[in-house]
Amino acid sequence: MRNVAVVYWSGTGNTQAMAEAVVSGAREQGAAVQLYPALAFDSSMMDQFDAVAFGCPSMGAEQLEESEFEPMFSDCVQKLNGKTIALFGSYGWGDGEWMRNWEETCTQAGAVFACDSVICNEAPDEEALSACRALGASLA
Repeated sequence: MRNVAVVYWSGTGNTQAMAEAVVSGAREQGAAVQLYPALAFDSSMMDQFDAVAFGCPSMGAEQLEESEFEPMFSDCVQKLNGKTIALFGSYGWGDGEWMRNWEETCTQAGAVFACDSVICNEAPDEEALSACRALGASLA
C-alpha cells in the first residue's frame, strides 16, 4: 500500500474541494492518505510518503499563495528529487502560467510527475473533480 500526502492551501474552498477529490481517488485505489493544510506540512515529512500531491490556487500575478503555501513548498523543493508528485489548483484569471512555472520548478528539482497537473477556473465542476480523483488514483 502506498502512503500518500495531499498538501494544499485554499482561500475560497475551491482548492480544498479539489484536494478532497484527490484524497478520494487515492483511497479508492487502496492508498493510505493524509490530508494536510499547508501550515501543517514541511520538508521533514516528505520522506514519510511515497507520493505527494500539492494543491494551490493562482494568486496575484499568477503565483503561488505567498504567506503560507509558497514558504512551505520552497522548503520541500529540496526533497523533490526522485519523489513522485502531482500538482493541482484553481485560478480566477490568467491562462495557467502559475501552474507552468510551478511545474518547471518541480522538473528542475528532479520531481517525477505521476500525471498531468489539474487546473480549473473558479470552483471545480464535476469534470475537474473527476480529474482530481484520477490524479489521486495515479499517486496510489
